[in-house]
Amino acid sequence: MAPRPDDPLRVERSDEGFATIAFNRPDKLNTLSIALRQALAAAVDALEADPAIHVLILTGEGRAFTAGLDLDEWSAAPAAGAWEHSAVAAIERFSGPVIGAVNGLCITGGLEIALACDVLVAAVDARFADTHAKVGLLPGWGGSVRLQQRVGAHRAKELALTGRFFSAPEALAWGLVNHVVPADQLQAEAQALARQMLANPPAGLRAYKKLLDDEARLPLAEALAFEARTAKALNLGVSRDEIDRRLAGLRRQSTPR
Repeated sequence: MAPRPDDPLRVERSDEGFATIAFNRPDKLNTLSIALRQALAAAVDALEADPAIHVLILTGEGRAFTAGLDLDEWSAAPAAGAWEHSAVAAIERFSGPVIGAVNGLCITGGLEIALACDVLVAAVDARFADTHAKVGLLPGWGGSVRLQQRVGAHRAKELALTGRFFSAPEALAWGLVNHVVPADQLQAEAQALARQMLANPPAGLRAYKKLLDDEARLPLAEALAFEARTAKALNLGVSRDEIDRRLAGLRRQSTPR
C-alpha cells in the first residue's frame, strides 16, 4: 500500500535486505510530533519482525533530517510526551545496523536521533546543533552521553553550552559523522554502505553490533572479559565448513571482474 501524502513517515523496503524510513513532515522541518514518534515505533517494530530486512536507513524529506521535538505540542503534552514516546528508544529496538543519512538540518532531538544511529553519512550542506541550552531544557534521549562519547568532553561542552550550529565538514573532522558527500549522492552512499554490510551474514551483523554496544557501557577490563565470554559462546557454534563457505563468498566478491 502506497503511503498517503499526510503520513508522518515514508517506509520503503528494498529486496536487497535494507529498508529506508524517511521523516515526512517537510513543511514542519520533520519535527517529531507524537504521531510521528508513534509511527516510527510501529515502523521499526514491523521492520525488526521482517525476516528479509537486516539494515535500516533513516533520513528526512525536504530540507531537514529533523529539527527535533514539535514544540507546538509542548503545552498539551510537555516533557512527559517526550519520555512516553522516545524516538531513540524506538530506533534502538532494531537489532541490525542503523545508518543515518542526514540530509539537512539536524537539531536538538534530531541530533539525539543521529547519535543513536550506528553509522552516519551527511550531505555536505547538512547543519547540526544542540539547542537544549538555548531553551532551558536538557536532553533526555541519551544525547548528552552519546555526544561526549562521540566527540569528547571538551567539544561536547562547546556544542552543548553554546548551542551553535556546526557544519558537516566540522562534524566529520570532530568524528561525529563517518562520511560527508554531495547532497545528490547521500542516498546512494547510505545504500552502498548498507550493501557492504549485507555482504556479511545477517546474524553476525546483529551479534557484532550488540557486542560493541554492550562493551561501550563497561569499563575497559570488564569490556575485555565480556568480549572473551561472548566470542567463546558464539564462535564455538560456527563450524569450519561454514567459515570456508563464507571465505569462498568473500573471495568471489574481491576478485576483479
